[in-house]
Amino acid sequence: MPTILLVEDNEMNRDMLSRRLKRKGYEVLLAIDGQQGIDMCLSVRPDLMLLDMSLPVKDGWQVAREMKASESLQAIPIIALTAHAMADDRQRALLAGCDDYDTKPVDLPRLLGKIEHLLGVSE
Repeated sequence: MPTILLVEDNEMNRDMLSRRLKRKGYEVLLAIDGQQGIDMCLSVRPDLMLLDMSLPVKDGWQVAREMKASESLQAIPIIALTAHAMADDRQRALLAGCDDYDTKPVDLPRLLGKIEHLLGVSE
């Protein structure tokens, strides 16, 4: 069962998305700020990270840059999750090191497709 680390500071978003991912068969770990997300990646090595871009301590942009600069973390795929839906926000997330980008509110079938693609899962 693939492990997904959800880094999200909003409790309602965290609860809703983690429950939905668990129902789809994923093990879900939670972090509430960017530094905790990096620390958990170092200790747990999730298969994929869902990263809110507006986080306390370290924002998602900084987390993505640090992870992709780290030899031990750069292979973990990152999907940016953000309410920022402007055309340049997607490009900015990809330039920061995210492997994909999705907007909030989350469209679960679309997000699951991106997760499956990055994990190499086929239905």
